[in-house]
Amino acid sequence: MTANEAESASYDYDLAVIGGGSGGMAVAKKAASYGKKVVLFDFVKPSPQGTKWGLGGTCVNVGCVPKKLMHYAGLLGAGMHDAKAFGWKVGNPEHDWEAMVETVQNHVKMLNFRYRVGLKSAQVTYVNGLARLTGPHEVTCEKRGKETKHTAARVIIAVGGRPVIPDDVPGAREHALTSDDLFSLRTSPGKTLVVGASYIALECAGFMRELGLDVTVAVRSILLRGFDQQVAEKLGDVMKDLGVKFVRPAVPSKIEKTSDGKLEVTLVDSKSGEEVSKGTYDSVFYATGRKADTSGIGLETAGVKVNPNGKIPVENEQTNVEHIFAIGDCTSVDVMFHESHWANPELTPVAVQAGELLASRLYARATEQMDYSLVATAVFTPVEYGCCGLSEEDAIRLYGEDDVETYLFGFGTLEQSAAHRVKHVEGEEEDDMPATNLSKLVCLKSQGEKVIGFHFVGPNAGEITQGFGLAVRLGAKKSDFNKLVGIHPSDAESFCAMGITRSSGVSFVAEGGCGGGVCG
Repeated sequence: MTANEAESASYDYDLAVIGGGSGGMAVAKKAASYGKKVVLFDFVKPSPQGTKWGLGGTCVNVGCVPKKLMHYAGLLGAGMHDAKAFGWKVGNPEHDWEAMVETVQNHVKMLNFRYRVGLKSAQVTYVNGLARLTGPHEVTCEKRGKETKHTAARVIIAVGGRPVIPDDVPGAREHALTSDDLFSLRTSPGKTLVVGASYIALECAGFMRELGLDVTVAVRSILLRGFDQQVAEKLGDVMKDLGVKFVRPAVPSKIEKTSDGKLEVTLVDSKSGEEVSKGTYDSVFYATGRKADTSGIGLETAGVKVNPNGKIPVENEQTNVEHIFAIGDCTSVDVMFHESHWANPELTPVAVQAGELLASRLYARATEQMDYSLVATAVFTPVEYGCCGLSEEDAIRLYGEDDVETYLFGFGTLEQSAAHRVKHVEGEEEDDMPATNLSKLVCLKSQGEKVIGFHFVGPNAGEITQGFGLAVRLGAKKSDFNKLVGIHPSDAESFCAMGITRSSGVSFVAEGGCGGGVCG
Protein backbone atom coordinates (compact mmCIF):
# COMPACT_ATOMS: atom_id res chain seq x y z
CA MET A 1 0.00 0.00 0.00
CA THR A 2 1.37 3.40 -1.00
CA ALA A 3 1.48 6.39 1.35
CA ASN A 4 -1.44 8.02 -0.50
CA GLU A 5 -3.47 4.82 -0.32
CA ALA A 6 -2.79 4.53 3.40
CA GLU A 7 -3.86 8.14 3.90
CA SER A 8 -7.10 7.65 1.93
CA ALA A 9 -7.91 4.48 3.84
CA SER A 10 -8.43 6.53 7.00
CA TYR A 11 -11.25 8.55 5.41
CA ASP A 12 -14.71 7.69 4.12
CA TYR A 13 -13.81 8.86 0.61
CA ASP A 14 -10.74 9.58 -1.46
CA LEU A 15 -12.44 12.70 -2.83
CA ALA A 16 -15.42 14.85 -1.85
CA VAL A 17 -16.75 17.30 -4.44
CA ILE A 18 -18.99 20.15 -3.29
CA GLY A 19 -21.06 21.35 -6.25
CA GLY A 20 -22.89 19.41 -8.95
CA GLY A 21 -22.41 21.68 -11.92
CA SER A 22 -20.49 20.82 -15.08
CA GLY A 23 -17.07 21.14 -13.45
CA GLY A 24 -18.02 19.23 -10.32
CA MET A 25 -19.55 16.34 -12.22
CA ALA A 26 -16.61 16.18 -14.65
CA VAL A 27 -13.94 16.01 -11.94
CA ALA A 28 -15.96 13.52 -9.87
CA LYS A 29 -16.47 11.11 -12.76
CA LYS A 30 -12.86 11.44 -13.92
CA ALA A 31 -11.53 10.69 -10.44
CA ALA A 32 -13.87 7.71 -10.13
CA SER A 33 -12.59 6.39 -13.48
CA TYR A 34 -9.20 5.97 -11.78
CA GLY A 35 -10.76 3.71 -9.18
CA LYS A 36 -11.16 6.34 -6.48
CA LYS A 37 -14.04 6.45 -4.02
CA VAL A 38 -15.85 9.73 -4.72
CA VAL A 39 -18.84 11.54 -3.22
CA LEU A 40 -20.52 14.56 -4.81
CA PHE A 41 -22.77 16.94 -2.88
CA ASP A 42 -25.21 19.24 -4.65
CA PHE A 43 -28.06 21.41 -3.41
CA VAL A 44 -29.83 24.33 -5.08
CA LYS A 45 -30.65 27.23 -2.80
CA PRO A 46 -33.81 28.94 -4.14
CA SER A 47 -33.54 32.28 -5.90
CA PRO A 48 -35.11 35.36 -4.23
CA GLN A 49 -38.22 34.53 -6.27
CA GLY A 50 -38.22 30.91 -5.05
CA THR A 51 -36.98 29.18 -8.20
CA LYS A 52 -35.16 25.85 -7.80
CA TRP A 53 -33.83 23.24 -10.23
CA GLY A 54 -32.14 19.86 -10.49
CA LEU A 55 -28.66 18.37 -10.83
CA GLY A 56 -26.32 19.91 -13.38
CA GLY A 57 -25.60 23.40 -12.13
CA THR A 58 -26.07 26.71 -13.92
CA CYS A 59 -25.28 25.58 -17.45
CA VAL A 60 -27.93 22.94 -17.95
CA ASN A 61 -30.62 24.44 -15.72
CA VAL A 62 -30.45 28.24 -15.87
CA GLY A 63 -27.68 29.02 -18.32
CA CYS A 64 -26.21 27.73 -21.55
CA VAL A 65 -28.80 25.08 -22.41
CA PRO A 66 -32.15 26.87 -21.85
CA LYS A 67 -30.61 30.15 -23.11
CA LYS A 68 -29.53 28.53 -26.39
CA LEU A 69 -32.92 26.86 -26.83
CA MET A 70 -34.80 30.14 -26.32
CA HIS A 71 -32.34 31.89 -28.63
CA TYR A 72 -33.21 29.22 -31.21
CA ALA A 73 -36.90 29.89 -30.65
CA GLY A 74 -36.27 33.55 -31.42
CA LEU A 75 -34.33 32.67 -34.58
CA LEU A 76 -37.23 30.53 -35.77
CA GLY A 77 -39.47 33.60 -35.64
CA ALA A 78 -37.05 35.60 -37.79
CA GLY A 79 -36.71 32.59 -40.08
CA MET A 80 -40.43 32.61 -40.78
CA HIS A 81 -40.02 36.00 -42.41
CA ASP A 82 -37.33 34.54 -44.63
CA ALA A 83 -39.50 31.49 -45.33
CA LYS A 84 -42.23 33.68 -46.80
CA ALA A 85 -39.70 35.33 -49.10
CA PHE A 86 -38.65 31.90 -50.35
CA GLY A 87 -42.18 30.76 -51.09
CA TRP A 88 -43.34 29.08 -47.90
CA LYS A 89 -46.93 29.92 -46.92
CA VAL A 90 -46.60 30.20 -43.15
CA GLY A 91 -49.47 32.59 -42.38
CA ASN A 92 -49.17 34.91 -39.39
CA PRO A 93 -47.82 32.76 -36.55
CA GLU A 94 -47.97 33.83 -32.92
CA HIS A 95 -45.58 32.73 -30.23
CA ASP A 96 -46.74 30.67 -27.25
CA TRP A 97 -44.38 31.32 -24.31
CA GLU A 98 -45.90 28.55 -22.19
CA ALA A 99 -45.36 25.92 -24.91
CA MET A 100 -41.76 27.01 -25.38
CA VAL A 101 -41.01 26.81 -21.64
CA GLU A 102 -42.57 23.36 -21.46
CA THR A 103 -40.31 22.13 -24.28
CA VAL A 104 -37.24 23.71 -22.74
CA GLN A 105 -37.92 22.42 -19.23
CA ASN A 106 -38.73 18.90 -20.47
CA HIS A 107 -35.30 18.84 -22.10
CA VAL A 108 -33.63 20.19 -18.96
CA LYS A 109 -35.33 17.57 -16.77
CA MET A 110 -34.21 14.85 -19.16
CA LEU A 111 -30.63 16.08 -18.75
CA ASN A 112 -31.04 16.18 -14.94
CA PHE A 113 -32.06 12.51 -15.05
CA ARG A 114 -29.18 11.56 -17.34
CA TYR A 115 -26.68 13.26 -15.04
CA ARG A 116 -27.93 11.28 -12.05
CA VAL A 117 -27.66 8.08 -14.08
CA GLY A 118 -24.21 9.12 -15.29
CA LEU A 119 -22.91 9.62 -11.75
CA LYS A 120 -24.32 6.26 -10.69
CA SER A 121 -22.77 4.53 -13.71
CA ALA A 122 -19.44 6.14 -12.88
CA GLN A 123 -19.82 4.83 -9.31
CA VAL A 124 -19.88 8.33 -7.82
CA THR A 125 -21.98 8.64 -4.67
CA TYR A 126 -24.45 11.49 -5.20
CA VAL A 127 -25.92 13.29 -2.20
CA ASN A 128 -28.64 15.89 -2.81
CA GLY A 129 -27.91 17.95 0.27
CA LEU A 130 -26.42 21.27 1.39
CA ALA A 131 -22.76 20.64 2.21
CA ARG A 132 -20.26 22.68 4.19
CA LEU A 133 -16.75 22.11 5.47
CA THR A 134 -16.67 21.56 9.23
CA GLY A 135 -13.01 20.59 9.41
CA PRO A 136 -9.96 20.24 7.16
CA HIS A 137 -11.12 16.82 5.93
CA GLU A 138 -14.74 16.84 7.14
CA VAL A 139 -17.89 17.71 5.18
CA THR A 140 -21.23 18.05 6.96
CA CYS A 141 -24.31 17.64 4.81
CA GLU A 142 -27.79 18.82 5.71
CA LYS A 143 -30.60 16.91 4.01
CA ARG A 144 -34.26 17.16 4.99
CA GLY A 145 -33.37 18.61 8.38
CA LYS A 146 -30.85 15.90 9.26
CA GLU A 147 -27.08 16.26 9.26
CA THR A 148 -24.54 13.64 8.29
CA LYS A 149 -20.75 13.87 8.46
CA HIS A 150 -18.37 12.58 5.80
CA THR A 151 -14.58 12.60 5.62
CA ALA A 152 -12.37 12.72 2.56
CA ALA A 153 -8.65 12.76 1.84
CA ARG A 154 -9.16 15.55 -0.68
CA VAL A 155 -11.91 18.11 -1.29
CA ILE A 156 -12.78 20.01 -4.46
CA ILE A 157 -14.97 23.12 -4.34
CA ALA A 158 -17.05 23.60 -7.50
CA VAL A 159 -20.00 25.70 -6.35
CA GLY A 160 -20.12 28.16 -9.27
CA GLY A 161 -21.84 31.52 -8.97
CA ARG A 162 -25.26 33.12 -8.68
CA PRO A 163 -26.78 36.32 -10.15
CA VAL A 164 -26.45 39.53 -8.17
CA ILE A 165 -29.46 41.68 -7.26
CA PRO A 166 -28.47 44.90 -5.47
CA ASP A 167 -29.67 45.46 -1.93
CA ASP A 168 -29.58 49.25 -2.29
CA VAL A 169 -32.35 49.49 -4.91
CA PRO A 170 -35.72 49.46 -3.12
CA GLY A 171 -37.98 46.76 -4.54
CA ALA A 172 -35.28 45.00 -6.59
CA ARG A 173 -34.90 41.86 -4.50
CA GLU A 174 -38.65 41.66 -3.92
CA HIS A 175 -39.73 41.97 -7.55
CA ALA A 176 -36.85 41.43 -9.99
CA LEU A 177 -36.20 38.28 -11.96
CA THR A 178 -32.76 36.94 -12.88
CA SER A 179 -31.47 34.20 -15.14
CA ASP A 180 -32.25 31.85 -12.23
CA ASP A 181 -35.95 32.50 -12.90
CA LEU A 182 -36.49 33.43 -16.54
CA PHE A 183 -36.04 30.07 -18.24
CA SER A 184 -38.70 28.30 -16.18
CA LEU A 185 -41.15 31.21 -16.02
CA ARG A 186 -44.53 29.69 -16.80
CA THR A 187 -46.14 32.87 -18.09
CA SER A 188 -44.69 35.37 -20.51
CA PRO A 189 -42.65 38.14 -18.86
CA GLY A 190 -44.53 40.62 -21.07
CA LYS A 191 -43.18 44.13 -21.34
CA THR A 192 -39.74 43.79 -19.79
CA LEU A 193 -37.02 46.08 -18.49
CA VAL A 194 -33.61 44.41 -18.66
CA VAL A 195 -31.10 45.93 -16.24
CA GLY A 196 -27.50 45.48 -17.33
CA ALA A 197 -25.43 45.22 -20.48
CA SER A 198 -23.55 41.98 -19.90
CA TYR A 199 -23.71 39.14 -22.40
CA ILE A 200 -26.46 37.54 -20.31
CA ALA A 201 -28.47 40.78 -20.40
CA LEU A 202 -28.15 41.22 -24.16
CA GLU A 203 -28.77 37.56 -24.94
CA CYS A 204 -32.00 37.50 -22.92
CA ALA A 205 -33.13 40.91 -24.18
CA GLY A 206 -32.46 39.69 -27.71
CA PHE A 207 -34.47 36.49 -27.64
CA MET A 208 -37.34 38.12 -25.74
CA ARG A 209 -37.56 40.78 -28.46
CA GLU A 210 -37.38 38.18 -31.23
CA LEU A 211 -40.28 36.40 -29.50
CA GLY A 212 -42.33 39.59 -29.92
CA LEU A 213 -42.00 41.18 -26.48
CA ASP A 214 -41.53 44.87 -25.72
CA VAL A 215 -37.99 45.09 -24.32
CA THR A 216 -36.02 48.00 -22.88
CA VAL A 217 -32.41 47.71 -21.69
CA ALA A 218 -31.03 50.02 -18.99
CA VAL A 219 -27.27 50.37 -19.55
CA ARG A 220 -25.10 51.74 -16.73
CA SER A 221 -22.17 52.63 -19.01
CA ILE A 222 -20.91 50.45 -21.88
CA LEU A 223 -22.15 47.31 -23.60
CA LEU A 224 -20.35 44.01 -23.05
CA ARG A 225 -17.58 45.18 -20.74
CA GLY A 226 -14.43 43.19 -21.41
CA PHE A 227 -15.33 42.47 -25.04
CA ASP A 228 -14.26 44.33 -28.19
CA GLN A 229 -16.14 47.64 -28.12
CA GLN A 230 -16.56 48.05 -31.87
CA VAL A 231 -18.30 44.70 -31.87
CA ALA A 232 -20.31 45.52 -28.75
CA GLU A 233 -21.70 48.69 -30.33
CA LYS A 234 -22.39 46.74 -33.53
CA LEU A 235 -24.53 44.30 -31.58
CA GLY A 236 -26.31 47.20 -29.89
CA ASP A 237 -27.11 48.80 -33.26
CA VAL A 238 -28.47 45.53 -34.65
CA MET A 239 -30.63 45.03 -31.57
CA LYS A 240 -31.98 48.57 -31.94
CA ASP A 241 -32.91 47.73 -35.53
CA LEU A 242 -34.83 44.73 -34.17
CA GLY A 243 -36.79 46.99 -31.83
CA VAL A 244 -34.90 46.72 -28.54
CA LYS A 245 -34.90 50.09 -26.75
CA PHE A 246 -31.77 51.23 -24.90
CA VAL A 247 -31.60 53.81 -22.11
CA ARG A 248 -28.01 54.83 -21.32
CA PRO A 249 -26.44 55.72 -19.03
CA ALA A 250 -29.15 54.62 -16.62
CA VAL A 251 -29.79 52.45 -13.57
CA PRO A 252 -32.93 51.84 -11.51
CA SER A 253 -33.25 53.83 -8.29
CA LYS A 254 -36.43 52.07 -7.12
CA ILE A 255 -39.00 49.50 -8.22
CA GLU A 256 -42.56 49.76 -6.94
CA LYS A 257 -45.53 47.45 -7.47
CA THR A 258 -48.68 49.22 -8.65
CA SER A 259 -52.24 48.36 -7.69
CA ASP A 260 -52.75 46.42 -10.92
CA GLY A 261 -49.64 44.26 -10.36
CA LYS A 262 -47.33 46.14 -12.73
CA LEU A 263 -43.84 47.33 -11.81
CA GLU A 264 -43.11 51.06 -11.91
CA VAL A 265 -39.39 51.68 -12.32
CA THR A 266 -37.58 54.96 -11.85
CA LEU A 267 -34.39 55.20 -13.90
CA VAL A 268 -31.66 57.68 -13.00
CA ASP A 269 -28.52 58.77 -14.81
CA SER A 270 -25.76 56.47 -13.54
CA LYS A 271 -23.32 59.40 -13.48
CA SER A 272 -25.32 62.37 -12.22
CA GLY A 273 -28.06 60.56 -10.31
CA GLU A 274 -30.73 62.71 -11.97
CA GLU A 275 -34.00 61.06 -12.96
CA VAL A 276 -34.02 59.94 -16.60
CA SER A 277 -37.40 58.29 -16.93
CA LYS A 278 -40.18 56.51 -15.12
CA GLY A 279 -41.90 53.58 -16.80
CA THR A 280 -44.27 50.72 -16.07
CA TYR A 281 -43.34 47.14 -16.94
CA ASP A 282 -44.72 43.66 -16.48
CA SER A 283 -41.29 42.32 -15.49
CA VAL A 284 -37.87 43.59 -14.48
CA PHE A 285 -34.92 41.33 -15.29
CA TYR A 286 -31.54 41.91 -13.60
CA ALA A 287 -28.32 40.80 -15.30
CA THR A 288 -25.70 42.97 -13.64
CA GLY A 289 -23.15 40.30 -12.81
CA ARG A 290 -22.67 37.11 -10.81
CA LYS A 291 -21.01 36.34 -7.49
CA ALA A 292 -19.20 33.19 -6.42
CA ASP A 293 -21.54 31.05 -4.29
CA THR A 294 -18.93 30.42 -1.59
CA SER A 295 -20.53 31.98 1.49
CA GLY A 296 -21.79 29.57 4.11
CA ILE A 297 -19.81 26.52 2.96
CA GLY A 298 -17.27 26.63 5.80
CA LEU A 299 -14.17 27.65 3.90
CA GLU A 300 -12.92 29.63 6.88
CA THR A 301 -13.26 26.54 9.08
CA ALA A 302 -10.90 24.64 6.82
CA GLY A 303 -8.51 27.61 6.56
CA VAL A 304 -9.20 28.31 2.88
CA LYS A 305 -8.45 31.88 1.81
CA VAL A 306 -11.23 33.74 0.01
CA ASN A 307 -11.06 37.07 -1.84
CA PRO A 308 -13.43 39.92 -0.83
CA ASN A 309 -15.55 39.17 -3.93
CA GLY A 310 -16.11 35.61 -2.73
CA LYS A 311 -13.77 33.97 -5.22
CA ILE A 312 -11.18 31.44 -4.12
CA PRO A 313 -7.62 32.21 -5.26
CA VAL A 314 -5.99 29.09 -6.72
CA GLU A 315 -2.77 28.07 -8.41
CA ASN A 316 -3.16 25.06 -10.69
CA GLU A 317 -6.60 24.65 -9.08
CA GLN A 318 -5.04 24.28 -5.60
CA THR A 319 -6.09 26.57 -2.75
CA ASN A 320 -3.75 27.63 0.05
CA VAL A 321 -4.70 24.38 1.82
CA GLU A 322 -2.73 21.48 0.36
CA HIS A 323 -5.57 18.95 0.01
CA ILE A 324 -8.37 21.37 -0.94
CA PHE A 325 -8.86 22.43 -4.55
CA ALA A 326 -11.35 24.61 -6.43
CA ILE A 327 -12.46 24.81 -10.07
CA GLY A 328 -14.83 26.81 -12.21
CA ASP A 329 -16.62 30.10 -11.69
CA CYS A 330 -15.93 30.25 -7.95
CA THR A 331 -12.18 30.57 -8.49
CA SER A 332 -9.76 33.39 -9.19
CA VAL A 333 -6.92 32.34 -11.47
CA ASP A 334 -3.96 34.64 -12.04
CA VAL A 335 -3.17 34.03 -15.72
CA MET A 336 -0.23 35.56 -17.54
CA PHE A 337 -1.55 36.22 -21.05
CA HIS A 338 -0.09 38.67 -23.53
CA GLU A 339 1.88 40.41 -20.76
CA SER A 340 -1.29 41.02 -18.76
CA HIS A 341 -3.07 39.29 -15.90
CA TRP A 342 -6.47 37.93 -16.90
CA ALA A 343 -9.04 36.24 -14.69
CA ASN A 344 -10.19 32.83 -15.85
CA PRO A 345 -13.27 32.91 -18.12
CA GLU A 346 -16.48 31.87 -16.38
CA LEU A 347 -17.40 29.25 -18.97
CA THR A 348 -18.66 25.69 -18.69
CA PRO A 349 -15.98 24.08 -20.91
CA VAL A 350 -13.26 25.81 -18.86
CA ALA A 351 -14.56 24.26 -15.62
CA VAL A 352 -14.93 20.83 -17.25
CA GLN A 353 -11.43 20.77 -18.72
CA ALA A 354 -9.83 22.18 -15.57
CA GLY A 355 -11.58 19.50 -13.49
CA GLU A 356 -10.63 16.60 -15.71
CA LEU A 357 -6.99 17.69 -15.92
CA LEU A 358 -6.88 18.13 -12.14
CA ALA A 359 -8.24 14.61 -11.54
CA SER A 360 -5.64 13.18 -13.91
CA ARG A 361 -2.84 14.99 -12.08
CA LEU A 362 -4.10 13.87 -8.67
CA TYR A 363 -4.78 10.24 -9.50
CA ALA A 364 -3.03 9.28 -12.75
CA ARG A 365 0.38 10.95 -12.42
CA ALA A 366 -0.42 13.30 -15.31
CA THR A 367 1.36 16.63 -15.54
CA GLU A 368 -0.72 18.73 -17.96
CA GLN A 369 -1.97 22.01 -16.50
CA MET A 370 -5.07 23.94 -17.55
CA ASP A 371 -4.35 26.71 -20.07
CA TYR A 372 -6.79 29.53 -19.40
CA SER A 373 -5.58 31.73 -22.26
CA LEU A 374 -7.04 31.95 -25.79
CA VAL A 375 -10.38 30.44 -24.81
CA ALA A 376 -12.93 30.96 -27.57
CA THR A 377 -16.45 31.98 -26.61
CA ALA A 378 -19.70 33.20 -28.14
CA VAL A 379 -22.50 35.61 -27.26
CA PHE A 380 -25.89 34.37 -28.46
CA THR A 381 -27.56 37.66 -29.26
CA PRO A 382 -30.01 37.67 -32.24
CA VAL A 383 -26.97 38.20 -34.48
CA GLU A 384 -24.33 36.14 -32.69
CA TYR A 385 -20.81 37.15 -31.72
CA GLY A 386 -17.82 34.83 -31.39
CA CYS A 387 -14.31 35.77 -30.29
CA CYS A 388 -10.94 34.39 -29.29
CA GLY A 389 -8.00 36.39 -27.97
CA LEU A 390 -7.65 40.13 -27.44
CA SER A 391 -10.06 42.94 -28.19
CA GLU A 392 -8.68 45.73 -30.35
CA GLU A 393 -8.64 48.05 -27.32
CA ASP A 394 -6.61 45.63 -25.21
CA ALA A 395 -4.20 44.90 -28.05
CA ILE A 396 -3.48 48.61 -28.45
CA ARG A 397 -3.19 49.08 -24.69
CA LEU A 398 -0.66 46.24 -24.42
CA TYR A 399 1.40 46.75 -27.58
CA GLY A 400 0.75 50.30 -28.73
CA GLU A 401 -1.26 51.53 -31.71
CA ASP A 402 1.74 51.46 -34.07
CA ASP A 403 2.24 47.71 -33.56
CA VAL A 404 -1.39 46.70 -34.11
CA GLU A 405 -3.09 46.22 -37.48
CA THR A 406 -6.80 45.50 -37.64
CA TYR A 407 -8.48 43.92 -40.66
CA LEU A 408 -12.24 44.41 -41.11
CA PHE A 409 -15.02 43.18 -43.37
CA GLY A 410 -18.71 44.06 -42.98
CA PHE A 411 -21.36 42.24 -44.98
CA GLY A 412 -24.76 40.58 -44.90
CA THR A 413 -25.42 36.82 -44.90
CA LEU A 414 -26.36 35.68 -48.42
CA GLU A 415 -29.65 34.02 -47.49
CA GLN A 416 -30.86 36.88 -45.32
CA SER A 417 -29.90 39.45 -47.93
CA ALA A 418 -31.90 37.61 -50.58
CA ALA A 419 -34.92 37.44 -48.26
CA HIS A 420 -34.67 41.23 -47.57
CA ARG A 421 -35.03 40.66 -43.87
CA VAL A 422 -36.66 43.87 -42.63
CA LYS A 423 -36.42 45.97 -39.53
CA HIS A 424 -38.85 45.02 -36.83
CA VAL A 425 -39.28 48.53 -35.45
CA GLU A 426 -42.92 49.58 -35.52
CA GLY A 427 -43.64 52.79 -37.38
CA GLU A 428 -40.52 52.65 -39.56
CA GLU A 429 -40.63 52.07 -43.27
CA GLU A 430 -39.69 48.58 -44.37
CA ASP A 431 -36.09 48.57 -45.41
CA ASP A 432 -33.30 46.07 -45.78
CA MET A 433 -31.40 45.28 -42.63
CA PRO A 434 -27.95 46.90 -42.59
CA ALA A 435 -24.81 44.77 -43.05
CA THR A 436 -25.20 42.93 -39.76
CA ASN A 437 -22.12 40.73 -40.09
CA LEU A 438 -18.64 41.87 -39.08
CA SER A 439 -15.41 39.92 -39.46
CA LYS A 440 -12.36 41.26 -37.63
CA LEU A 441 -8.75 40.18 -37.14
CA VAL A 442 -6.46 41.99 -34.71
CA CYS A 443 -2.82 41.40 -35.68
CA LEU A 444 0.58 42.12 -34.15
CA LYS A 445 2.87 43.69 -36.76
CA SER A 446 6.14 42.95 -34.94
CA GLN A 447 5.39 39.21 -35.04
CA GLY A 448 4.64 38.97 -38.76
CA GLU A 449 1.00 40.00 -38.28
CA LYS A 450 0.30 37.16 -35.89
CA VAL A 451 -3.43 37.04 -35.16
CA ILE A 452 -3.94 37.90 -31.49
CA GLY A 453 -7.66 38.67 -31.70
CA PHE A 454 -10.42 36.96 -33.71
CA HIS A 455 -13.93 38.44 -33.79
CA PHE A 456 -17.01 37.49 -35.82
CA VAL A 457 -20.56 38.85 -35.73
CA GLY A 458 -23.07 36.81 -37.70
CA PRO A 459 -25.18 33.65 -37.76
CA ASN A 460 -23.65 30.54 -36.17
CA ALA A 461 -20.80 32.59 -34.71
CA GLY A 462 -20.10 29.95 -32.08
CA GLU A 463 -19.60 27.23 -34.68
CA ILE A 464 -17.40 29.45 -36.85
CA THR A 465 -15.30 30.72 -33.96
CA GLN A 466 -14.65 27.24 -32.59
CA GLY A 467 -12.70 26.24 -35.69
CA PHE A 468 -10.83 29.50 -36.14
CA GLY A 469 -10.04 29.49 -32.42
CA LEU A 470 -7.75 26.50 -33.05
CA ALA A 471 -5.88 28.50 -35.70
CA VAL A 472 -5.39 31.38 -33.26
CA ARG A 473 -4.22 28.98 -30.54
CA LEU A 474 -1.68 27.49 -32.96
CA GLY A 475 -0.25 30.94 -33.69
CA ALA A 476 -1.67 31.59 -37.16
CA LYS A 477 -0.62 34.76 -38.96
CA LYS A 478 -2.65 36.91 -41.32
CA SER A 479 -0.76 35.35 -44.24
CA ASP A 480 -2.01 31.90 -43.15
CA PHE A 481 -5.58 33.17 -43.31
CA ASN A 482 -4.87 34.55 -46.80
CA LYS A 483 -3.64 31.16 -48.03
CA LEU A 484 -6.78 29.40 -46.83
CA VAL A 485 -9.25 28.83 -49.68
CA GLY A 486 -12.74 29.69 -48.52
CA ILE A 487 -15.88 27.59 -48.76
CA HIS A 488 -18.23 29.51 -51.05
CA PRO A 489 -20.75 30.92 -50.40
CA SER A 490 -20.34 31.09 -46.63
CA ASP A 491 -19.89 33.68 -43.92
CA ALA A 492 -16.68 32.07 -42.67
CA GLU A 493 -14.86 32.65 -45.98
CA SER A 494 -14.79 36.35 -45.10
CA PHE A 495 -11.63 35.60 -43.10
CA CYS A 496 -9.80 34.05 -46.04
CA ALA A 497 -9.03 37.20 -48.04
CA MET A 498 -9.61 40.23 -45.83
CA GLY A 499 -7.64 43.14 -47.24
CA ILE A 500 -9.06 46.34 -45.76
CA THR A 501 -7.41 47.68 -42.63
CA ARG A 502 -8.69 50.22 -40.18
CA SER A 503 -5.63 52.38 -40.77
CA SER A 504 -6.42 52.61 -44.51
CA GLY A 505 -9.59 54.61 -43.84
CA VAL A 506 -11.33 52.71 -46.67
CA SER A 507 -14.89 51.50 -46.10
CA PHE A 508 -14.86 47.84 -45.11
CA VAL A 509 -18.57 47.25 -45.77
CA ALA A 510 -19.25 45.07 -48.83
CA GLU A 511 -21.69 46.31 -51.45
CA GLY A 512 -22.29 42.97 -53.16
CA GLY A 513 -24.59 40.14 -52.17
CA CYS A 514 -22.28 37.13 -51.95
CA GLY A 515 -22.17 37.00 -48.17
CA GLY A 516 -18.63 36.59 -46.88
CA GLY A 517 -17.08 35.90 -50.25
CA VAL A 518 -16.49 37.37 -53.69
CA CYS A 519 -18.66 36.15 -56.54
CA GLY A 520 -16.56 37.63 -59.32
